[in-house]
Amino acid sequence: MNKSKVYFIKNITKENVIKMYNALNITLPGKVCVKLHSGEKGNQNFIKPTFMLPMINEVKGTVVECNTAYEGERNSSEKHLKLLKDHEWTKYFNVDLMDENGPDLELDIPNGKVIKKNIVGKNIKNYDSMLVLSHFKGHPMGGFGGALKQLSIGCASSRGKSYIHSAGKVDNQDMVWDNIASQDQFCESMADAASSIVKLFEGKIAFINILCNLSVDCDCCSVAEDPCMKDIGILSSIDPIAIDKASLDLVYNSNDDGKEHFIERVESRNGSHTIDAASLLGFGSKEYELIEIK
Repeated sequence: MNKSKVYFIKNITKENVIKMYNALNITLPGKVCVKLHSGEKGNQNFIKPTFMLPMINEVKGTVVECNTAYEGERNSSEKHLKLLKDHEWTKYFNVDLMDENGPDLELDIPNGKVIKKNIVGKNIKNYDSMLVLSHFKGHPMGGFGGALKQLSIGCASSRGKSYIHSAGKVDNQDMVWDNIASQDQFCESMADAASSIVKLFEGKIAFINILCNLSVDCDCCSVAEDPCMKDIGILSSIDPIAIDKASLDLVYNSNDDGKEHFIERVESRNGSHTIDAASLLGFGSKEYELIEIK
């Protein structure tokens, strides 16, 4: 298999986010949805809408999110919509809470290793293409969060999040978090789910990872650790597996003393297993060429 191209720039600016998108030499057609993390209430690390504004305007995108399956301010449409307003996403963008109204949309995953369906917000079918605009950081359950997590947990409805976390054992919004799935099964379920979104937007999807505010905790944490590493840069690719592998490699190869804390979070959750499982499904590659943009 040919190596996937991953573009990289060190300087993190609004303008360089657009530059990294343009490096892909593609145009996302039709109605574009932009999947990002809008931040839990109290979280200090999520990337703010004013920073994302030029890139989202560039593709004339609609910001899309889905409800969560755990306690917080995003586990019901009413609370989530209020938080999206409080965080000023609705001030700058059209925002679509894709599972605000049911029924959910089920996508088949015939070759899924663990799950054979993905339960997503039904409004995803209203879009022609997708930009996955990820804040790359750690994660308390998945080890790290990047493109693959945005594709899987991020696009899943509240029901769908329970389904992925439980490796297909729980199909409702009342998630029971303990002793349902092994960690590897959870990672494999994320890979399965991610594959279905890539298939849905086949050839009409692009990925940008922004490696800043590098906390071991996700933007879904209301009480998150402060960043343990200095910012690294921006990556772009049309391959979600390659961009996450390159992002992790940049952390591992960093000279930053704080990387050990970040790596411990990734390895204690076997986070790279999601990348390995996704690679086996064949919707991308771990083999990549890193092309630095000046």
